[in-house]
Amino acid sequence: MSIISNILKYNETFVDQHGYEEFQTTKYPDKKMVILTCMDTRLLELLPKALGLKNGDAKIIKNAGAVISHPFGSIMRSILVAIYELGAEEVCVIGHHGCGMVGLEPSSVLEAAKQNGVSKNRIETLMNAGIDVSKWLTGFQCVEKSVQNSVHLIKNHPLMPDKIAVHGMVICPETGKLDLIVDGYNHANAKETEPASM
Repeated sequence: MSIISNILKYNETFVDQHGYEEFQTTKYPDKKMVILTCMDTRLLELLPKALGLKNGDAKIIKNAGAVISHPFGSIMRSILVAIYELGAEEVCVIGHHGCGMVGLEPSSVLEAAKQNGVSKNRIETLMNAGIDVSKWLTGFQCVEKSVQNSVHLIKNHPLMPDKIAVHGMVICPETGKLDLIVDGYNHANAKETEPASM
């Protein structure tokens, strides 16, 4: 039986037995917070439990490395929607130790793409079209500095209201211990002028 077949079979039982009832809430975050974090599997349940969050408390956005690669991409749009349409009043960027984006080299990703059937011509077509695939696929060297950069980009976005506190943290994926990297309360109402260097 396939993974999806197993999921659908489980889901049918879950719905029939009203397993959803304990998770019912509204679309508005009770703690008025939006969190940007990594898609790492170790954080799926650990992160909310380490923060004391339950279903309905926060908007959680996940991507590789908790990185905002473009100021007008879908991550930043989601953060702004959470603030302006869903009542979030604080933003928290949470990276983690042992992240797969640390030291990620575009050459290894592109080689894996080729081994999985993506032609060299297709990759070259992207590059010839002005898309810097290598830059897009490059990771970072230091998770703390990456978190600082994401916080800087959010705080200084032209559509971000000054009153929103933007925090930065790093979590240990083994213990759930949080390290505060940027205290957004100390930076509220003040736009930063220089991003942290990678």
